[in-house]
Amino acid sequence: MVIPNNIDLSLLDPILKKYQFEEGTLIPILQDTQMVYGYLPEQVLARLSRDAKIPLSRIYAVVTFYAQFHLAPRGKNTVRVCRGTACHVRGSGSILKTLSQTLGINEGETTNDLQFSLETVACLGTCFLAPVMMLNRSYYGRLDPQKARTVVESYARSEKES
Repeated sequence: MVIPNNIDLSLLDPILKKYQFEEGTLIPILQDTQMVYGYLPEQVLARLSRDAKIPLSRIYAVVTFYAQFHLAPRGKNTVRVCRGTACHVRGSGSILKTLSQTLGINEGETTNDLQFSLETVACLGTCFLAPVMMLNRSYYGRLDPQKARTVVESYARSEKES
């Protein structure tokens, strides 16, 4: 995956102005920043550190602690495979393996075209549909590897057509 070098740092200005470096605003600043850039680019975090006078090590400590933050570009579409007990027992491991092969990426990675990110979650809260995956905000349950592949492939085709 290619991480862009030409990051527009001016997009950070309204966020910094909004919070004015008040104590306790680092997480909201990071959330807003990620909404703007889609992830947290290194250059942006360095500027945030400099302007807000927050040690870069503290920023990285927060970013790497919370799963909501991402240091690399994310796919336009996120595929989440449930690894909860019910899903695990009913074959989520083979679904993850199939999706990994279909997309050509491993868990936690993003396709080179930035269309898909693949991740696992501890539980999606839909055990009655096990095994389950989410594609963006849609749930797909009672899956087998082929059904999971079909869902992702049909989604990829519809993305290309639009």
